[in-house]
Amino acid sequence: MGTSIPVIDLQQPEDVVISSIIQTYSHIGFAQIIGHGVTQQTVGAAFDASARFHALELDEKMAVALNHNHRGYIADGTAVDRSSEVVPATAANRSESFMMMREDAPDSRDIALRTPLAGANQWPRLDNFREPVTTCHDAMRNVALRVLTLIDHGLGAKGALIDTFSTPTTWFRLLHYPPVRVDAPEDVFGSAPHTDFGALTLVAQDSAGGLQVARGDDEWIDVEPIDGAFVMNTGSMLHRWSNGRLTATPHRVRNRGSSDRYSCALFCDPHMLTEIAPLPACVGGDEPMFEPVVFAEVVAHHLGAIYEQHQS
Repeated sequence: MGTSIPVIDLQQPEDVVISSIIQTYSHIGFAQIIGHGVTQQTVGAAFDASARFHALELDEKMAVALNHNHRGYIADGTAVDRSSEVVPATAANRSESFMMMREDAPDSRDIALRTPLAGANQWPRLDNFREPVTTCHDAMRNVALRVLTLIDHGLGAKGALIDTFSTPTTWFRLLHYPPVRVDAPEDVFGSAPHTDFGALTLVAQDSAGGLQVARGDDEWIDVEPIDGAFVMNTGSMLHRWSNGRLTATPHRVRNRGSSDRYSCALFCDPHMLTEIAPLPACVGGDEPMFEPVVFAEVVAHHLGAIYEQHQS
């Protein structure tokens, strides 16, 4: 496989793209996506908004601290990934972030039903922030939904997969990784080794590098930044839906050196109340590898293990 992850061009013929996606995500679970149609201006404006937000004084950022609906500011050194299926973390991640999710109107059905995490976003008092962040969220969400449609076709699901994303759960995280000295302890990470618990992740990263993907049990591949590309990986829910065919690959961030690192991550998941089980098209004559699970229960388990705001 070499020392890098594959590159998939979404502008190629659809059958070629579908084949590339299914093959790639059945093996390594990571690729860099180009030809996605999101402009550099859109992504750059979100990065600019992120840098300006993270440059604020701590008390200004804490004014929109993470709430019980999982929206707002997550301070550096406060998230410990105890739920990691790779190696449960012992040290807090060296990163800070601003989290927004799908915006739910006060009269929406999910608010009325008290669907877990349903609610409105909270925004800092910062000029020219909400609009570029929301625009980038929307653009990256649309790419994710397009890819999920292609995955649906590739798995032969006949709409059974993509139909669960009619009202997707989306998370958009503006991440800042401060520099960590080169001789820092081995268990200090910007993001400790983990697999994503959801369906599909898209990441726009800057030129600093630091993202690494596991290959085998003891090797990590550097994901070298490509201008304009999104890093895309499949998570545990697609692994479950595909009856183990698509993989959720461990990854981590090590930001060693003197440079700050910024990234914008879009997580695209099904509606919270979706029951996730192996798709009939992926089971065939075999026994399902996984029992059904409601996505909200998966979310509650992971958020409760990482963030004090979700610990009862």
